[in-house]
Amino acid sequence: MLRLQEKYKKQIAPAMIEKFGYKNIMAVPKIEKVIVNSGFGKMVAGKSANDRKKIEDYIAENLGLITGQKAQPVQAKKSIAAFKLRQGVVVGLKTTLRGKRMYQFLEKLIYLVLPRSRDFRGLALKAISEQGDLTIGFKEYSPFPEVNVEREKSIFGLEVTIKTNAKTREERIELLRQIGFPLQK
Repeated sequence: MLRLQEKYKKQIAPAMIEKFGYKNIMAVPKIEKVIVNSGFGKMVAGKSANDRKKIEDYIAENLGLITGQKAQPVQAKKSIAAFKLRQGVVVGLKTTLRGKRMYQFLEKLIYLVLPRSRDFRGLALKAISEQGDLTIGFKEYSPFPEVNVEREKSIFGLEVTIKTNAKTREERIELLRQIGFPLQK
């Protein structure tokens, strides 16, 4: 079985050139980056600073296991009193994957995680935005193989965004199908 990066160079790019008639290999759309993020607003609302730090460290550790890269904290841009939110308070964590780690994560996502997801029937085409992003939300992180579900004390959700540089919606859908994402008809 070809690795995803090799498969892109040897099979996907030539197929895309044939279908869309690109004149140059550099014009073929590709995946630029994968962003994995998790917000923990409800989990830490009304908690003490010590409890907040424990939850933040716990989610950061698990995101690091899942992505193979340390997660960055994301701070609130402005204060919102209704949500008990202050400007500068950490409200989530994110990891941006590029290059080899990105392809390794995508392989794991396509071949292991999505098939293990509960009641999975394919990704809806409406999950692809006009900017070329495919966003997949997970209510719980248990389908990821690095996580030992038995020892976990709390479950958090996460979101995976795959950013492409395709110009049209048709190119985006074809690229994602060629890569192996199970998109609905």
